[in-house]
Amino acid sequence: MKYNIYNKVSRVLLLSSVLAVGMLTTSCNDWLDVRPETEDKEKDQFASQKGFETALTGCYMAMAERSIYGERLTMTNIESLANLWYRASSVKTQERLEDKDMADHNYDGDYARTSIAAIYKGLFYTIVQANMIIKHGLENGGVIKSAVERNCIIGEAYAIRAYCQLDVLRLFGQMPKGGAASVMLPYSETTNINEMPPYYGYQDYVKKLKDDIANAKKYLKDSDPLFRQTFSELHSTSQSAESNEYLILRQFRMNYYAVVALEARMNLYVGDIAAANTAAMEIINAKDVNGKALRPLSGVDDLNKGYTLCPNECLFSLSKYNVASYAATSLIGGGTAGSYRTEYVLAISEQMFNELYSGQNISSHNRYQKCWNTTVTDPAGKRWVACRKYYFPETVENKSLYYQFIPMLRTSEMYLIAMETGTDLSEVNRLYNDYMISHAVANAAEFTSLDEVKAFIEGEYRREFFAEGQMFYTYKRMGTADWLWRDGKVDEKDYILPLPETEFNPNDLKK
Repeated sequence: MKYNIYNKVSRVLLLSSVLAVGMLTTSCNDWLDVRPETEDKEKDQFASQKGFETALTGCYMAMAERSIYGERLTMTNIESLANLWYRASSVKTQERLEDKDMADHNYDGDYARTSIAAIYKGLFYTIVQANMIIKHGLENGGVIKSAVERNCIIGEAYAIRAYCQLDVLRLFGQMPKGGAASVMLPYSETTNINEMPPYYGYQDYVKKLKDDIANAKKYLKDSDPLFRQTFSELHSTSQSAESNEYLILRQFRMNYYAVVALEARMNLYVGDIAAANTAAMEIINAKDVNGKALRPLSGVDDLNKGYTLCPNECLFSLSKYNVASYAATSLIGGGTAGSYRTEYVLAISEQMFNELYSGQNISSHNRYQKCWNTTVTDPAGKRWVACRKYYFPETVENKSLYYQFIPMLRTSEMYLIAMETGTDLSEVNRLYNDYMISHAVANAAEFTSLDEVKAFIEGEYRREFFAEGQMFYTYKRMGTADWLWRDGKVDEKDYILPLPETEFNPNDLKK
């Protein structure tokens, strides 16, 4: 028997009304510090294990909102920041004005301000909900009788906070290397509306991130059901041995291995290369309880089955039951051929598509073959190319497990991190061969130097994670000035999104 991803909790429940009411009526700095109207209501929420479970479910559902990972930070605004989508040349024919402002890095534009404010609010909305769980888990976690379940809930909350705070840094923070500007950012650990969270400089902020990830690992280590059963066994209650059904479906939660993958991503971004390699290789080499690879590359099997998001290599993903209803229709298309309006729907041109896969073996490359629709046309008959990642026919089975979700951390990323940070060329080539085989490209030419690896990585992030929201961060951590599909060089100021005007801002980046 298959269960809903977040297990018996209504999809319309974003949290309890107790936690949500303050957030929905606040603005300005209140985004960072939201708590219920009274302490009594807050205590009631966390007076039982069910209350903790409901609160944690609310965190995941908040992350899946379209204001952040359900759209803006995966498919649209973040990819426009990286200039990945085609832009209509005339403002008169450009309807996606937020994406135009973001693509132009016109952060003073009204549409960009709206987008940035929505993203910032959504991230901190999720963070303060995680803060609630951490606070009450540490103070009142005894109401959760099972230490295993209590540890999982607290550990996941730490991981969610770290995931969102990392993206605050990647969007609003200074360049991780080579920049002139210094930026202070809030790292929120508070739930008190009367207490402004501290702002931290770069190094101190990174330390907070590492501490949260360390705490998440500490609580999840040994307690995570993945140390007792495999991902597939935890797909359903008929296979799971867990006494609490809330702990199943671990690929849709910040499980222990997802936290390690987040650690690899974070360390790569901040330049801790050796630590990034160690974490990425931990995932690649990890074995499940049956001694098999924990989450192997799944490109060939998944794409042959039409699973364009490679669900079987997702270490963490977000359930989004209605993703196709907006992503594959009004945002990025990808469905059937027909009239296509690029001023409304995000797509790439045939020329961009050819440039995206330049130098690749397109005769067999399964991302090229299966993740794009090359048959869409505009009213004038011109061909365009649409990303098919979030499209699926209504007739498919097991939608919730294989189609209706947003990928957040995948094994493919771990391979790219391990290759980029590797120091042994033969080991890097071994990883590269495995990686390319998962893309249906056998006997790919090996690298002759580690310098060649770096050149491959940038293009591969663009190909592999298109419409998943990773390219802007890749450019930023590499300090890339010349982008594909961007006229002119990218300046440091283009890489640092301004804090919303409603927020306390100790930074003067216009000096």
